[in-house]
Amino acid sequence: MNNQRDMQNTLAGSTRIVRSTHINCNATDAIDTLAQALGGDLELVILFVSPLADVDRVIRQAKARFAPAQVVGCTTAGEIARDGYTEGQIVATGFPRSNFRSRLLFVENLDEFDGHDLIDQMVTNRNEMSQEKPKWGSEFTFLLVDGLSTKEDALTTQLAVGLGSVPLFGGSAGDGSSFGKTYILHDGQAHGNAAVLMQFRSNCPVSVFKTDHFIPTEQRMVITRADSAARRVQEINAEPAAREYARILGKDPNQLSTMTFAAHPVVVRLGGQHHVRSIQRVASNGDLLFFSAIDEGMVLSLARSEDMVTHLTREMDALSSTQMPDTILACDCVFRKIEAQQNQMSGPISNILAANRVVGFSTYGEQFNSMHANQTLTGVAIYPPKKTPS
Repeated sequence: MNNQRDMQNTLAGSTRIVRSTHINCNATDAIDTLAQALGGDLELVILFVSPLADVDRVIRQAKARFAPAQVVGCTTAGEIARDGYTEGQIVATGFPRSNFRSRLLFVENLDEFDGHDLIDQMVTNRNEMSQEKPKWGSEFTFLLVDGLSTKEDALTTQLAVGLGSVPLFGGSAGDGSSFGKTYILHDGQAHGNAAVLMQFRSNCPVSVFKTDHFIPTEQRMVITRADSAARRVQEINAEPAAREYARILGKDPNQLSTMTFAAHPVVVRLGGQHHVRSIQRVASNGDLLFFSAIDEGMVLSLARSEDMVTHLTREMDALSSTQMPDTILACDCVFRKIEAQQNQMSGPISNILAANRVVGFSTYGEQFNSMHANQTLTGVAIYPPKKTPS
């Protein structure tokens, strides 16, 4: 894609409240072009960056170019831009100060974080923004976290204590289909094993949501041996994990693949709702490695898929039932994209995302309030303000 076409893409949607634009990640003047399209007076800029980019250079240049606005972001397993699913891009989303205030909490090392300190700072941040903009009535929290850290469950559990009534959504950073290294972008640097929490206050009405298109079946299985810390399942129904999972599906265990896991997820029932527990891959010894928390004794149900296009249309219609969102900022599991590709639905899904002004990225996992989940679509719908009090 040449720079002229990139510029045309960046200018689309520039009249919206939330400003979003994208450009090829290898463009030599990518950050300058993005900054020109987003304009000034920004409170915060979020970058969703293809792992094909020079990530260190991108965030270093972005910090300097967008100042005084703060810049955060992450690497992706694909991006969601103005035309839906895409790859090899930098998607930039800017939040203007006329409608948003934000505070950041950076977790530098997910192996060693103090939950009490995070909770105290979350409360302090909320109070500061409330005092600064007392007439603004909307709040939400957005989390970006290293998608290969295996610490998402522990982190979201701790953060939930400090949320109060404020909803949280989030996504785990990706590395395309490589699963090698993921990065969180903060303060001009790319960090591994890290997370950044964004707390927002706005005069725009918001709706934080989570959805998936799976229906649990009666086919159940029990995890009988596991390494919970490593998210590794060694036995299901007292049989080697991969072999038993394949048997239940009626498949050859040597043929299990990412597409198999995307098409045949397992779910666990927690708090009266089902939550997907996605399988990342088969280990060399036949263990199953998961994307989220598992434990011995956990009962999993095989799930079947509802038609993705029908489901997504219904969910987007619900978010637009009273008013069209200005923007939907979304975290969409990479397995959803894989399933859409496998079933030749990528085009229709992209059309739905584009028509509903969805921007964001494909993730290695999603967060919703106190839960870390998989194969879901989480996000926030941001609506134009009915009035703009100061």
